Amino acid sequence: MVVGCGAYMDSGYGCPGEWRCLKAAATGEGSFGEAAQVVGFVKCECPGRSLVPNAGMTMKLSEMKPDAIHLSSCMVKAKPGCPYATPEQFAEILTGKFGLPVVLGTHEYH
Repeated sequence: MVVGCGAYMDSGYGCPGEWRCLKAAATGEGSFGEAAQVVGFVKCECPGRSLVPNAGMTMKLSEMKPDAIHLSSCMVKAKPGCPYATPEQFAEILTGKFGLPVVLGTHEYH
């Protein structure tokens, strides 16, 4: 599963959304290391309160539990960063709720 920053994606700062993350997953580039199937893509919406329920609902509706959750590169590297939580805090919350490893980043594309 990939979690992207909704504010970053909606603002169009060089990323219209999931295409870079999906390409990295499909080709095994970036933090994926090997080709992977993305079973869900969730937009984190400010201030982040809906992240856990939306991730849970995505897993429930897809009927597929991911092996890992990747916080997109736009969540991890955006400048300015999220004013509500650090990527590490989001990772801790997601791991605590779902028991899945959380990877910080998805790709290295510019």
